[in-house]
Amino acid sequence: MDYPHSITDAEKRKKGKHLTDIDRGTIQALNREGMSLRKIAGHIGCSPSTILNELRRGTPPRKSNRVRAPGYSAKHGAAVYRANRKRSKRPHKVCNCAKFLGWTHRQVKEENWSLDVCWGHALKSGPFQREEMVCTKTLYNYVDLGMISLKNIDLPEKVSRNTKKRKVRENKKKLGDSIDLREECVESRKNFGNWEIDSVLGKKTTGEPCVITLTERKLRVSIWLKLPNHSADAMMEAMEKLKAEYGEHFSKVFQTITADNGSEFTRLSELEEDGAGVKVYFAHPYSSWERGTNECHNRMLRRFILKGKSIADYSEEDIQFFADRINALPRKILGYQTPEELFEQELDRICQRASLIKLLQLAIAILVQ
Repeated sequence: MDYPHSITDAEKRKKGKHLTDIDRGTIQALNREGMSLRKIAGHIGCSPSTILNELRRGTPPRKSNRVRAPGYSAKHGAAVYRANRKRSKRPHKVCNCAKFLGWTHRQVKEENWSLDVCWGHALKSGPFQREEMVCTKTLYNYVDLGMISLKNIDLPEKVSRNTKKRKVRENKKKLGDSIDLREECVESRKNFGNWEIDSVLGKKTTGEPCVITLTERKLRVSIWLKLPNHSADAMMEAMEKLKAEYGEHFSKVFQTITADNGSEFTRLSELEEDGAGVKVYFAHPYSSWERGTNECHNRMLRRFILKGKSIADYSEEDIQFFADRINALPRKILGYQTPEELFEQELDRICQRASLIKLLQLAIAILVQ
């Protein structure tokens, strides 16, 4: 009777496969018969160099010249092989990076840093050697495998990813120019001075204070101000404070502002009319991703003020402290620099440029006279 699905030939040995105890027994028997390395290798199905290394490995050292030299022993070869295998494993990197992992744990817990910020900041500032660290991907793997004391719940950005499909709706009310009219330089984030604005509520009750949040698209710097209520008048009072704070440089710092269609922004277009030099745009309704930078920083504010928690419990100094904490956070997209230091550099450039223009105007006036 034929068995078409059965084979009688021995299975061909796979390349790189380790020798088994049966292979070592065969090598011992054939070696005692005086068979050459190539013939033994052909019988086993491996390279002659593999047989040579096994014979050397399994031959005990000669202790004296009085007796005959010891021959190959399959038992001794297997023992040496297993001992070598125990030492062949590379020590886990978590053992060499305990200090870095402990520092990362503290930065995430105490400073609300992300794992990537920890790795990038440590790599740039140099508190640890490169071999004492693990990369961002490995840190996330350690969290998922439970190899460090951090959990996914400690990483708010990781558990808040939104993968829903986005749909753009047309504006039903006309508060100002649509975001579709925004210039390309604003979209590309190449220029400084383009902001996104939103408001954050605590409790949804009448007369409840709120926080107005402004985020610059290029530098990701945030300005958070506490308002007495969620109204258009309160919002415009906050903008007037900013105009007074930045003075003649206001139009250079705030070149454009993009808002949603909330009732608190119904008067925002007045900034264009009063000669402040600010261009105001409004996003499409229910399209928060069009102000993604601002929405991302609103989530950072929620690290300090949870939803449902009354903002009346926090002073203006508390809100400013929260903003300072976020602005002092190194960002990967900024080359692990902080928004606040880049913002200060940009303000210095604006002031220097304004001073130079004044000097040129003064020189021209003198020449004309």
